[in-house]
Amino acid sequence: MRAVIFDFDGVIADTEPLHFEGLRRTLAEIRITLTEKDYYTDYLGFDDRGCILEALRVNHRPIASSLVEDLMAKKAVAYMASMKEHLVIFPGVKTFIEEAAAAYPLAIASGALRPEIELVLEQIGIRKAFAHITSAEDVANGKPHPEPFLQALAGLNRRQSMSAIPAGSCLVIEDSRPGIRAAKAAGMRVLAVANTHTVQDLHEADAISLNLSDTRLDELRTRLWQA
Repeated sequence: MRAVIFDFDGVIADTEPLHFEGLRRTLAEIRITLTEKDYYTDYLGFDDRGCILEALRVNHRPIASSLVEDLMAKKAVAYMASMKEHLVIFPGVKTFIEEAAAAYPLAIASGALRPEIELVLEQIGIRKAFAHITSAEDVANGKPHPEPFLQALAGLNRRQSMSAIPAGSCLVIEDSRPGIRAAKAAGMRVLAVANTHTVQDLHEADAISLNLSDTRLDELRTRLWQA
């Protein structure tokens, strides 16, 4: 194991309830109803564009690029406003990241927008722990496509003075099925954290943890690379 790549929403920050509410309000403006159950079952793990495209498809609405861009902008505004008031970090995450950064280069590969990610990392004082961030604006294909993770790895390798880090030496920390599939498609190994899905839902991962508070990277390294 030579690098760790984190998802953001649902792994570092407990922002999925804020994403749901922002998306729900935005879709309600065009008379599409989104329930909490539907969001967590069918939308979790997609970026904003993917969520909106899926909502339009499921509700048999015409998909115009101008409409998609408008809805994305409205959702982003609603989300940023609520984040500044309701920032919640999962227990143990800050300590876990600080310890990981002392041993490995770290990156983020997320479907969230860059300002959303930067805001949270700065607020909790761990922005400098990450050598690279790949956000929704940086990729043409969101998860479950492997592009976000491959871009994150490329970003880490641009900072490497020694030999390049291969995909197979990367640990990805995810919380959703699309994220797990994206990481596996990139050739990386995956720890799934059961923050937003059940353990049963995350069975495609190489390892599963109930939370990062009780997760030890040295144990994962032994289990996934040296066993």
